[in-house]
Amino acid sequence: MSPQMIDRLWQAFLDTLVMVGVSAGIAVLAGIPLALFLVTSEPGGIFPAPKANRVVGTIVNGFRAVPFIVLLVALIPFTRLVTGTTIGVWAAIVPLSVSATPFFARIAEVSLREVDAGLIEAAQSIGCRRRHILLHVLLPEALPGILGGFTITVVSMIGASAMAGAVGAGGLGDVAIRYGYQRFDTTVMAAVIAVLIALVCLVQFTGDFAVRRLRAR
Repeated sequence: MSPQMIDRLWQAFLDTLVMVGVSAGIAVLAGIPLALFLVTSEPGGIFPAPKANRVVGTIVNGFRAVPFIVLLVALIPFTRLVTGTTIGVWAAIVPLSVSATPFFARIAEVSLREVDAGLIEAAQSIGCRRRHILLHVLLPEALPGILGGFTITVVSMIGASAMAGAVGAGGLGDVAIRYGYQRFDTTVMAAVIAVLIALVCLVQFTGDFAVRRLRAR
């Protein structure tokens, strides 16, 4: 590849890191409270609110059911309202975050449900307040599973960011389409695929290592 193409590939890699990194941060900040609400507001939970639980659960399932490419197009007016544009890295962050948040929330919800109910009952029996149960029982016990789910979410977001790049969001997907597919340059395509594979492997290895460390403690 030419030096110019290597520079484009490097910039596209950085753009992908920004898209995935910011979107993943938003997914965590919104997804964990959402998962806690879904677990604690169900009948028999520590903050029972069955009607609100059903409404929020339906909304989460609705967003999860929409394919990312469809969501990307459907959110164009909202994306323009938030970022002032519908192309570029920051425009891609909006649909990526909206797509990843309910996905991660459901994964975190599964981890929270796996916490032994006896631990919650023991905390209640010694007079722990409900918010203390959330912070000191539910979240710490479910943290390895939540971290594992976050790793899966980030990996899926890397693929989604490449898809967003194909419609003008920038990043590795944009380079693969514009300079690889449309110009029939298999070298560029192979380079993008190699970078994506390396990035996914790095994320998965880091996530698995962190989960093992947490479980060892």
